[in-house]
Amino acid sequence: MTTILIAGATGLVGRSVLTQALAHPRVTHVVAPTRRALAFTDPKLDNPIVDFAALPLDAPWWAVDAVLCTLGTTRKQAGSDEAFRKVDFDYVQAVARSAHAHGATTFALTSSVGAKANSHFLYLRTKGEIEAAIAALGFDSYTVVRPAGLTGERDKPRRAERIANGFTRAVSLVVPRRYRPVSAERVAATLLAAALGAAPGHHVVESEAITP
Repeated sequence: MTTILIAGATGLVGRSVLTQALAHPRVTHVVAPTRRALAFTDPKLDNPIVDFAALPLDAPWWAVDAVLCTLGTTRKQAGSDEAFRKVDFDYVQAVARSAHAHGATTFALTSSVGAKANSHFLYLRTKGEIEAAIAALGFDSYTVVRPAGLTGERDKPRRAERIANGFTRAVSLVVPRRYRPVSAERVAATLLAAALGAAPGHHVVESEAITP
């Protein structure tokens, strides 16, 4: 049996992975820290209300087997380069460090196709840097999932993502699979499988390996 912490449970992928985790017979307890209370309760669910800029580092709910991290925003939504990096690097690193310090051995991260620490693009560079930062913490099992565009209904639609997905679908026969949009549900399933499988070592699941 497995206890799981989900960071980012209110986002597109996070909502799906939360639903799947609560329904999975091998998952006995789910911790989903959020800024505002979730709209539902479940016998398996612990929903602490937190400020990700000042996480309670000694909270007992950090003691889980695995962490699924789907935290993320965009430069436009964040409002500045610094605000974007605070969410996609600082908050994610804080979650990883705290969980690791409390004994979590497995970490699965939603990243992005093209993530690279030396990229000229802020988004891809930040994703690459956080991938490396978490790898340095030394989780027994660490999986990075790198989807291209996501399909699914966001609470706050991302116009650029919607346009890119529409274009990609229109030319899907000539676009390599790595750059085709994948469903949030499949990304969530991939993250959950990584948590439950807990395969030793560092693993990267590129977008084409995620079933659309």
